[in-house]
Amino acid sequence: MAHGDVVPSSAAGLVNWNPQVGPSGSIDHPLATTQLELLDDVMREAERFTGLRFSVYLGDLGSNTAASAESLLDSLGGDAPYAVLLAVSPGQRVVEVVTGPEAARRVSDRAARLAVLGVVSACTDGDIGGALVTGVRILADQAGTLPERSTW
Repeated sequence: MAHGDVVPSSAAGLVNWNPQVGPSGSIDHPLATTQLELLDDVMREAERFTGLRFSVYLGDLGSNTAASAESLLDSLGGDAPYAVLLAVSPGQRVVEVVTGPEAARRVSDRAARLAVLGVVSACTDGDIGGALVTGVRILADQAGTLPERSTW
C-alpha cells in the first residue's frame, strides 16, 4: 500500500454494510469515557510495539471519503510517513484505512481489508468503540513488532 492508499469498505466486499444507527452516546460524545480510555491504551501499545503512529477518526468524511482520509493523514505532519489512519464514518457506512509510505511497507492491502472486516463486524453489532479498538489491534498485529523490540 502506498502513501494515501485507501481501502474503502466496498473494496472489501462490504457494500451492504448496515450498522445500527450510530453509537449509543450523544452526537458530541459518541464514546463513553471508558471506551476512549481503552482506545487510547490500545493505540499507545500498538505504537510502542510496532514503532508506527496510529490515528483514529470517527465522524463524517464528506462526499469524497478517500480524499478526506488522505487529508487527515497528511495533517499528522512529520508523523504521516509512519502513520496508520483508521477512519470510520458510521452514518456513511464507510471505513477507510490510509497509511504513510513507511507504514505501507508493513501494513499490506490484505491487512487493511482484514481490519475493515473487523470494524464492520463490530459496528454491525452497534459497538463503535469496540470496532475502533478491533481495527487498531488488527492493524498493529499485521504490522508486527519491530525487530529490536521483539524481546520485550
